[in-house]
Amino acid sequence: MKTELLNFEDEKCVEIVKDGDVLAFPTETVFGFGVRYDSLEAFNKLCALKQRTPDKPFTIMVSDKKDIGRFVDLNEKMERLIDVFMPGEVTFLFPAKKDLAHHLTLSSKSVGIRIAALKEVPDLIARVGVPMLVTSANLSSEPPLLDSDSCLKKFDGKLRGVVKGKCHSNLPSTIVLIDGDELKLIRQGSLSFEEVEKVWNR
Repeated sequence: MKTELLNFEDEKCVEIVKDGDVLAFPTETVFGFGVRYDSLEAFNKLCALKQRTPDKPFTIMVSDKKDIGRFVDLNEKMERLIDVFMPGEVTFLFPAKKDLAHHLTLSSKSVGIRIAALKEVPDLIARVGVPMLVTSANLSSEPPLLDSDSCLKKFDGKLRGVVKGKCHSNLPSTIVLIDGDELKLIRQGSLSFEEVEKVWNR
C-alpha cells in the first residue's frame, strides 16, 4: 500500500474515509487515526493498525454539537457541558443510547464524544458526511505521535493517507465520565477537571 502525504483540503482525505480506510491527521491535542463510524470493517482496520484488541471503544468525533444527540440522550447538565467546552480538548463519556451498534460501545454503557477545536478536523468530518471513530496515532501501549513526519515514518505503507501538520498541545484530551449525577476524571489533559466540575454543578 502506498501512503500519500495530503493536505486537509484534498478530496483524497474524504475518499479514504468514505471508502472505510484509515486516515491519519493532526488535531489540537495529538495526532489521530480516524475511520467512518458506521462500518464494522473500518473499525476492524483501526484495531489492526493500532494492534489493539477490540475491547475498548473508540471516541466518536462529530463535526457539530447537534450530532451528539444521535448517540446520547442528553439532559440539561450535559448540554451545559457541551455548550461551554465543545469544541475543545475534552472527551466526554456520556451514557450511550440503547440502540447503538455493538462496535461503538463494546457493551459499555458509555460512549466517548469529542469535537476537535482544530477547525480543519470538524470541517473534514462534515465533508465525509458521517461522524468518525478517532484514536491517537500510535501502536497500543506506545506514546501518541505528534506530527506527520513521525507518523509517516512509523506507518508508511500501512495506511492510505497522512495529513501534513503537527500538534500544539501535545497532550491527549481530558476524559470525563458522566455517571448518573456524578463526574469522574478518567484522564487529565490540558483542560482541568475542576473547571468541568464547576460548570456541571452550576
